[in-house]
Amino acid sequence: MTTIRLTAGQALARYLTAQISVLDDGSEAPLFAGVFAIFGHGNVAGFGQALESIKDILPTFRAHNEQSMAHTAIAYAKAQARRRMMACTTSVGPGATNMVTAAALAHVNRLPVLLLPGDTFANRRPDPVLQQIENFGDPLMVANDCFRPVSRYFDRITRPEQLITSLPQAMRVLTDPADCGPVTLCLPEDVQAEAYDYPAAMFEPRRHRLRRQGPDAHELAVASSLVSSAKAPLIVAGGGVHYSGACEALAAFAAKHAIPVAETQAGKSALVDDHPCAVGGIGVTGTEAANSFARTADVVLMVGTRLSDFTTGSRSLFANPDVKFVSLNVASFDAIKHSAHPLVSDALLGLEALDGAMTTPAGKDARAAGVAKAKADWLKAVEPIVTAQQNTLPTDAQVLSAVNAVAGPRDVVVAAAGGLPGELHKLWRSKGIGTYHLEYGFSCMGYEVAGGLGVKMARPEGDVFVMVGDGSYLMHNSELATSVLMGQKIILVLLDNGGFGCISRLQNATTGSAFNNLFDAGTRIDGVRPVIDFAAHARALGAIAENVPDVSSLAAAIARARAADRSSALVLSTDPRVSTGIGGHWWDVPVVETGGHDGSEQRLEEHKAQQRKQRIDG
Repeated sequence: MTTIRLTAGQALARYLTAQISVLDDGSEAPLFAGVFAIFGHGNVAGFGQALESIKDILPTFRAHNEQSMAHTAIAYAKAQARRRMMACTTSVGPGATNMVTAAALAHVNRLPVLLLPGDTFANRRPDPVLQQIENFGDPLMVANDCFRPVSRYFDRITRPEQLITSLPQAMRVLTDPADCGPVTLCLPEDVQAEAYDYPAAMFEPRRHRLRRQGPDAHELAVASSLVSSAKAPLIVAGGGVHYSGACEALAAFAAKHAIPVAETQAGKSALVDDHPCAVGGIGVTGTEAANSFARTADVVLMVGTRLSDFTTGSRSLFANPDVKFVSLNVASFDAIKHSAHPLVSDALLGLEALDGAMTTPAGKDARAAGVAKAKADWLKAVEPIVTAQQNTLPTDAQVLSAVNAVAGPRDVVVAAAGGLPGELHKLWRSKGIGTYHLEYGFSCMGYEVAGGLGVKMARPEGDVFVMVGDGSYLMHNSELATSVLMGQKIILVLLDNGGFGCISRLQNATTGSAFNNLFDAGTRIDGVRPVIDFAAHARALGAIAENVPDVSSLAAAIARARAADRSSALVLSTDPRVSTGIGGHWWDVPVVETGGHDGSEQRLEEHKAQQRKQRIDG
């Protein structure tokens, strides 16, 4: 057997370069588009040296924060529909644990990222090494064990030869449609530098194709019968539609059978807004058009969704007592939720098979007319909401509407957490497939700027609009400097509402009082209230920035940002008190039973009344 003597770090780096993704059109590209790295004593001499030796083959990118760089990598993978991905390496200690939040985000959203945190010495000679957590009763437990519950695959490489068996398993998880998620390989810093005679065959090119599992014949027969017999069918499109590349198939299926299509946050932009069956977002942050069909549906075909509480209105949205669920999902774990009839399959193959097996549900013409009317009624209802008012602070809805008006079919909007996802889910009108990029599975504040950078790296053909509130921006903004450093231009639309506006509104709704969220409403300030010049801050990070006085000035500001040679930040002051009141659905957030503010008894009774509508069905 031919062998090659390499350090563990060198073997890992070379192995990554040998992984190839076969894309849907048959073309090939490196599976790993690069490695984000922040070096420290735990990875610089081992894996860091290995990356330097192959920098012309596998690029290494410099970031400013470990959590943010992992967010960038995750956003890249999502924008690439999980066909390509990145790795992230850190030192021991805080550099490693900074990535735990990002690992959880990737786990919740079923997105691939390879996390390579440095680890303490396997030989224990210098124990306790700098940054080592010492467990008094278990020397095997270190800080990196935090990654175990938020990783789909976890390993600690304590011998160089362990890579031979661990790396194929890591690639399996990263590329498996049903089991996809973050992989964590902890790399003790001494082991990274140790040499071993690796088999040369380990570094031969390995091609990864999307595995497309077709449906079981029995499951297909039952599913086709249920959908064909429906009088009021509804389709719920989730992120799996994008990852399967099934958007065109869904559009054709829905149009042929005149079935309304509602979208989750991850599924939005599976259809363009002007598709005759597209009724918009569903659930807590959904449109009235979509939710009205959800309340009366007798058969719901769920495609590639994990059915979070925001999608189901905390299990109270689908109000028809006789409703049946059919769940087309590549993961059997998700396919059986809500006692659904499972149709375990790749979304594309499943839709094609379902279309061939079923007949069009009765009432096609009436259904098509109903969808058209529901959409028209919704657009008429939201028109005054998104129209900018003069001489007052604009709302989130008015700002996003102005951005939406000038966004093109290849431009992507990026947001996460807070009030913006709700407004975007209701009001953003998708002009192109895959142009809506929201992180709302983990609802992670601080994802936006880093995520926008990842989207731009994955989709350079259009502009990337990052919509972010002041609270999220203050949490994680350093990758704005990285975007300038890398020449990856993003357009930041920063809405300054003076604090955490979304949670302040939720607080008022559930407790009747505002506390510790807005600077002007209950936050304790023992000194002078900070007045933050966000435009100046963005300029200090290397971006172009300006304060936009009102919504009517936003289009011109965006035009300037489009023409600029680097990232721009457009800052607007907005009203923290206002969100879109129409549409949406109840969300189960606890209400205190005793000791609340005025009106607490009424709030509690209303909450209990909604809880009685919840379906307890698995």
